[in-house]
Amino acid sequence: MSWVLGIAAYYHDSSAALLRDGEIVAAAQEERFTRKKHDAGYPRRAIDYCLAEAGIGIGDCDHIVFYEKPFLKFERLLETYLAFAPRGLTSFSRAIPVWLREKLFLKDMMIGEFKLHDPAYRDEGRLKFSEHHFSHAASAFYPSPFEEAVVLTLDGVGEWATSTVAIGRGRELEIVKEMRFPHSLGLLYSAVTYYTGFRVNSGEYKLMGLAPYGEPKYRDKILENIVCLKEDGSFWLDQSYFNYCTGLTMTNDKFARLFGQAPRKADQEPLTRFHMDMARSIQEVTEEIVLNIARALRRQYDIPNLCLAGGVALNCVANGKLLREKIFDDIWVQPAAGDAGGSLGAALALWHSELGHQRRMEPGRDRMRGAYLGPEFTQDEIESQLTEAGARFRVLGEDELIDHVAGALADGKAVGWFQGRMEFGPRALGGRSILGDPRSPTMQKLLNLKVKYRESFRPFAPSVLREDVAEWFMLDRDSPYMALVAGLRKDRRRDMTDEEQALFGIDKLNVVRSSIPAVTHVDYSARIQTVHEDTNPRYHALISRFKALTGCPLVVNTSFNVRGEPIVCMPGDAFHCFMGTGIELLICGNAVLEKADQVAALTEDYRNKYQPD
Repeated sequence: MSWVLGIAAYYHDSSAALLRDGEIVAAAQEERFTRKKHDAGYPRRAIDYCLAEAGIGIGDCDHIVFYEKPFLKFERLLETYLAFAPRGLTSFSRAIPVWLREKLFLKDMMIGEFKLHDPAYRDEGRLKFSEHHFSHAASAFYPSPFEEAVVLTLDGVGEWATSTVAIGRGRELEIVKEMRFPHSLGLLYSAVTYYTGFRVNSGEYKLMGLAPYGEPKYRDKILENIVCLKEDGSFWLDQSYFNYCTGLTMTNDKFARLFGQAPRKADQEPLTRFHMDMARSIQEVTEEIVLNIARALRRQYDIPNLCLAGGVALNCVANGKLLREKIFDDIWVQPAAGDAGGSLGAALALWHSELGHQRRMEPGRDRMRGAYLGPEFTQDEIESQLTEAGARFRVLGEDELIDHVAGALADGKAVGWFQGRMEFGPRALGGRSILGDPRSPTMQKLLNLKVKYRESFRPFAPSVLREDVAEWFMLDRDSPYMALVAGLRKDRRRDMTDEEQALFGIDKLNVVRSSIPAVTHVDYSARIQTVHEDTNPRYHALISRFKALTGCPLVVNTSFNVRGEPIVCMPGDAFHCFMGTGIELLICGNAVLEKADQVAALTEDYRNKYQPD
């Protein structure tokens, strides 16, 4: 039996993943354990979890692999400064001490960390280093259902690469093209995220959700002044509009002059029509760049399948458009497409590419096990944690539990749903979710303002039975990881009146656009999760019972957390979030908690507990 531990750390979204003979045993982000959003530190608790899940110690790992090469990243830092000097001295001088103190000696530092897990640990050549984008590519190809695929990775920047193209065949994976810093689609999107007042590396989701409220008024201005698209799929960014190479901000005064406004100060200035139009414009530019790359790759390689990873692959709107354009016969997106997935990719890269082991494949099935790769708790453990927290609960059998929750959803209650193994990646997929009735015209606003404490414009996703998805959405395929956006079927939509059509932006939010308004975005789109009985039988049973009650085979699904908080990991986390929000019913395993039954003194102020993300 051979064990490979993958680690991603020291930038953002640290994580760990463990393979046993090439099969994924466990994977988790450090933030879930530390309760610090996007935790970038050494993933001690995530590693401990993975090892405990397997029943081994760190000394039992045959190989440990880090997801990137720090010396190459340091080379980029030095060369970028030399290319722009003396500009950039401030950012350079801030970065250099950290590198000289820690990151250049990462191997020794990590071996020291390993010895804190086990003082007897001896490295003996076990620690290896992958490359950032090769880790991304491996995370996309090796778990995919494809024997052969083009693999596209798009993010901000790794060591030097900002996007790569690889070809995967069997166990072989080779990067054949790359684009290098500073020309980056991820950094372009993040620049507009910053410019519109959202936080880089977390606000990109908000920008994507805001886009349908606006018009693409600045699309052509971006393409004519900032971005140059080329026939081979590559692109060039005019760096005179940006500050990320030399400064502490993403955009500069020239960028602001081009669009006629200074960057929005999120804590002082409201979102306006201008910011919605910027969001729509950069979203359409992003989609055009992705489609341009995809068309060039299909022409050049004539391979029918495409795999995606990197932070840009979390742009499910662009993914949905790519699918609808049918440039490739099929696409597969790694659910932990961002840096967190680098730990898994590094481990898979070592196992297959370096050690030469063949892939085990089942036709039409990926190897991610529904992304349910995190901790799971026994009923005794759940009850023990809830009792320690002061919770009052009762325990129901399977059928009674499903009936009770389906009825509560049909009655319009917000339900915390804590079941099975925690999801790996940024999406809650029915393991650590908050659920609601999609038919309710007030559910979207209720969840945003009284449960999530976040911006009212942000949409929610439907979890829909796989067998019913085509009856409700313009999609008839698996989408288990919420990686695709598709439109609502026209016969499920409600036509808006002329007066409603004339509304702009947030004013459209309160218009009922379908029979499932809580999951229908203003452009009639939805980010779809298909629910499968074989990967999540209890969640499938719940939605099936809700369908029997209401005729509706889907529920609202949002992550079990508030704005700025990591998704809950443990039963105690779920209880505290329950007591700090407008969630009315909490289900942990078979334990049922009604808000009215709880001790009022345990109520928490979750609205102000976490910093906005």
